[in-house]
Amino acid sequence: MNTLVTEGASLRGPEQSAVEAHESAPPAGQAGELRERTWSVVPEVELETNEPAMRAALDVAFKTAASEATILLRGESGTGKGVLAGAIHARSPRAAHPMVTIHCQVPSAEVLEGELFGYVQGGFNGAVREAVGKVALAEGGILFLNEVGNLPLVLQPKLLRVLQQRCYERVGESQTRAANVRVLAATSHNLEAELAAGRFLEDLYYELNVVEVIIPPLRERPADILPMAERLRQFYAERDGKPISGFADPVRDALMRYAWPGNIRELRNAVERGIIFAGGPVVTLADLPSQIGHPCHAGFGPTTRPWAAGEPPTLEQMEAEYIRRILASTASIGEAATKLGINPSTLYRKRKKYRI
Repeated sequence: MNTLVTEGASLRGPEQSAVEAHESAPPAGQAGELRERTWSVVPEVELETNEPAMRAALDVAFKTAASEATILLRGESGTGKGVLAGAIHARSPRAAHPMVTIHCQVPSAEVLEGELFGYVQGGFNGAVREAVGKVALAEGGILFLNEVGNLPLVLQPKLLRVLQQRCYERVGESQTRAANVRVLAATSHNLEAELAAGRFLEDLYYELNVVEVIIPPLRERPADILPMAERLRQFYAERDGKPISGFADPVRDALMRYAWPGNIRELRNAVERGIIFAGGPVVTLADLPSQIGHPCHAGFGPTTRPWAAGEPPTLEQMEAEYIRRILASTASIGEAATKLGINPSTLYRKRKKYRI
């Protein structure tokens, strides 16, 4: 017969070395100060908006923050779902406890199960010592499931049990452990299509989708682009000690015309690059990634480099540019490889070939 045990401080000893130390909870009195220091290093401009659709999304998110409801954050890659999850946590009754993130896009369901629930020594091949899972580390706080649409089907009933019964077992162990966590989830996938294809459990879909928050892509937030860019410009110029006073007018025009397939993440990278390469008092088009400041090539897309008139690009040039675009719009090599439909090792070889 299984025994129900509660995860607590007794499990947070040497085993915690198996997970990221930075995800352990700060003392309650230091939680707000820690967040303030962290946010001063990484400018969270995503949540400042002049757009009605984004204001509506934030309104739903923050009204729900004070409850215990599960929230599903939906939006394209790079739209700031993780940032909004952090803001919900900061406004929740669980703010004094940790928010622990688990990325559901991993190559092995076995590895993900061990990372999520923990495991005992010998629980699976390669488990050479015990490890506390992220459910245990999030005790009293929030478990954030990033890209939950990638959760392997075999693990979905186990996550459903956490949501419905608030309990789980470590890999290789029969003890049933209590899970005192609130779940937030995020996805850029069409979960309804995954549901129809049999790759996502209907019960899990409804358990996760208690409150849905849809974050609009940056291209649908035109009034936010220049204010965000300006805040980022101030941050990176101060960080790097460079007296960059603003953007040249052609840059401002280009920022507004560009489609931003990588959303806010791509904007961050573009502004940071502009500050690094700026040789004068303002950021110019030459300082930005080339696809932002140039018109598209007919039939290829908004982020393509310009080609000389009458000289269409070769297939290799088009492939290299497409890979650059996907890399700019994704958070990791694994995610980029998935979108491209190739193995990460193949993507590595192509990056080396094209010097990307």
